[in-house]
Amino acid sequence: MSDVTPNEKKIVDLSTISAELRQVIEFDGVPEAMYEMVVSIHEVSEEAVRGTWDEQPKSAQNILDNFEQFHALVSVSQAFAGINVMEEFPTLNLPKDMTDEQKDDYRASLLDEVLHNCVKDMVKQLKKARRDPILKRDFTDVFAK
Repeated sequence: MSDVTPNEKKIVDLSTISAELRQVIEFDGVPEAMYEMVVSIHEVSEEAVRGTWDEQPKSAQNILDNFEQFHALVSVSQAFAGINVMEEFPTLNLPKDMTDEQKDDYRASLLDEVLHNCVKDMVKQLKKARRDPILKRDFTDVFAK
């Protein structure tokens, strides 16, 4: 039997996750309450994020040391964007005749779109960093030892 009740959040030990993800979490000051969400996103998004990474020109990939750094940046970005969507969803003016199932479907599609846009935005910023030394430094400072 587990010691964690359904309402309790599992505490994520940062020493058990990738060094790159840990660096981004620490650099961005991600609240401990979000660790589990960030790690979950990181685990489920790897294949899709890798596909996007592989499509990028080498000059954009060379801004970072490797895919793992890009994946970590995307995961944390997606977690914050996901929290924002979930916080704002109750304030949306949805049609009164919308069923709970339709609301759930809409929330899921909205969240999916926001998470997809995080990847697109990160790619756009990475490409832009090739010509912008300040933006490039913003990327590399996260992983400076």
